Amino acid sequence: MTAVLLTTLCALSMSGQASAASYPAPLAEADYNNFSPERARIGQLLFYDKILSGNQNISCGTCHHHRFGSADGLSLGIGEGGIGVGPDRKPGIGESRIKKRVPRNASALWNLGAKAFTVLFHDGRLAIADDFDNGFNSPAEEWLPTGLETVLGTQAIFPMTAQFEMAGNPKENEVAGALHDRIDAVWPILAKRVRVIPEYGQMFVDTFDTVDRPEDVTIAHIGEALAAFIALEFKSNDSPFDAFLAGDETALTSGQRRGAELFYGKAGCAECHSGPLLTDQQFHALAVPPFGPGRTRRFDPYTRDVGRMGETDDLADAYRFRTPSLRNVALTGPYGHNGAYPTLEGIIRHHLDPLAALDKWQPSTANLPNVPWLEAIDFVVWEDRFEMERLRRRVDITSKTLDDGEVADLVAFMEALTGATATNPPLGIPDQVPSGLPVDK
Repeated sequence: MTAVLLTTLCALSMSGQASAASYPAPLAEADYNNFSPERARIGQLLFYDKILSGNQNISCGTCHHHRFGSADGLSLGIGEGGIGVGPDRKPGIGESRIKKRVPRNASALWNLGAKAFTVLFHDGRLAIADDFDNGFNSPAEEWLPTGLETVLGTQAIFPMTAQFEMAGNPKENEVAGALHDRIDAVWPILAKRVRVIPEYGQMFVDTFDTVDRPEDVTIAHIGEALAAFIALEFKSNDSPFDAFLAGDETALTSGQRRGAELFYGKAGCAECHSGPLLTDQQFHALAVPPFGPGRTRRFDPYTRDVGRMGETDDLADAYRFRTPSLRNVALTGPYGHNGAYPTLEGIIRHHLDPLAALDKWQPSTANLPNVPWLEAIDFVVWEDRFEMERLRRRVDITSKTLDDGEVADLVAFMEALTGATATNPPLGIPDQVPSGLPVDK
């Protein structure tokens, strides 16, 4: 599963100081979908229960951990086979060690219960749509399980089918084996694992109207329980900026106020980071420095990541990635679809002049745990001059000039987007889970 990412802090043309009318409306309760607290309590346990992974050694919470702002603090994650949590996570040892880095940065989960979120994943490969007569355009296409109610619940079940995230490698377990048959063969195996645990079975019977007995539990129920937990646990609308939008002129410091004026004025950030969630839900190419295995298409001969084009097969979408929300962004570095920049200042300066920043970027900037057996491909894309030139030609934003003080003010404004209760959520990390498997603390 996947971190709030700052991949598209757009610097399109806009001039002048921000006026009150330039700011978005405050986030209101009406902006959120309704989710059940009872379902969320099941979802909290499932979120940290490794029973949902093929080898039962990784949970959703491993890569979307409370201690790291619902992400993992790494540029590219260490998925199935890794050991530990957060920036200290190691790639494992022996036959169980990781076979590949997770291709993209772990997305943060803040406010995903909001109604505005209708498209998910960095490349938008999941969206509310009716392409396959099931309510969603998803990687499962017409094989998506029935009973899913929300885009967030649908998103929650896909990391379980990813080989290097949660499923595991062929011949290691029955989940990985089923995955190489057809994607929908994975989910019944996982649903059975959960429902035969008496505590889980009874909780689903007590909570879901469509579950009369444990045998009725499906992956859709599991996905919607996870969705309820994510939506309620990572809801955040009590930042200093929220107070400012609600009319408290003293809520922002002078530097944060100057940063807000830049964000909604001269710097033009709000052209893409718009609305109460600070995202236009669109896709933009920024020439973020590439590295890692990339999320290649099925028959792609290159080690690269073409972003949205991988979903649409439209050349116009090459190297474009979804605009992330900036809510709690100060908690969720590193930044970019691959975590190329460890600091807010770094990603802001990239947006000011993407091509110059690309030229100056150094591999040591990335937070990549040492994995000797994968190092040969970590930066191999830089040796492909044709691919690098293609990347350089696709930039959707224009350069801007800000002085050091203005950049510092933008950073200060980003810090004003951190919710007062963001580090003290309603449920937190469970002490234990019904499967009895260890919980990543």
